[in-house]
Amino acid sequence: MGTVTIGVSIAVPEPHGSQLQELRAGFGDAAAHGIPTHVTLLPPTEVDARELPVIEAHLVEVAEAGRPFPMRLAGTGTFRPLSPVVYVRVVQGAEVCTRLQKQVRDASGPLARELLFPYHPHVTVAHGIDEAAMDRAHEELADYRAEWPCTGFALYEQGADGVWRKLREFVFGGAVVPPQACARAEDATLPLS
Repeated sequence: MGTVTIGVSIAVPEPHGSQLQELRAGFGDAAAHGIPTHVTLLPPTEVDARELPVIEAHLVEVAEAGRPFPMRLAGTGTFRPLSPVVYVRVVQGAEVCTRLQKQVRDASGPLARELLFPYHPHVTVAHGIDEAAMDRAHEELADYRAEWPCTGFALYEQGADGVWRKLREFVFGGAVVPPQACARAEDATLPLS
């Protein structure tokens, strides 16, 4: 079976996902339509295809221990000059994303790996394009806002054509987002368990 390249992420739901994907394409990012709009929990990782059932079982455990939480995006940031990326900031839910990605990459699990850069939850809106287009993305989305109740995450595989496709969704163990979780408090996050 060989190896496959996988990733784990929280999808940005509609209509926000398509809107940001179209904006990303409009800034000249050729990869925009091959990458669903998301917040990464596990960056592209090559694994033995025979390990997918073990990986899925691990992700089921992570999801079952989790609870829905409010996610809010606002404004832009950049990783330049270290990395040619402009992104929309995760201003609510970032702490939960950080805990989730640690659980996904747990040293005792099948996805244990070191990261090239410290984890920083974000939604990429421009990557590897010319500086003027990166500046435009940063400026045009400075006032961008979106929010939704995050109820789980998904496993994706990158095809030979470079397109990322969803293999499976993993829903958190809690059934609903508590009403107080949807409040617009700047720093509010819910624990995972």
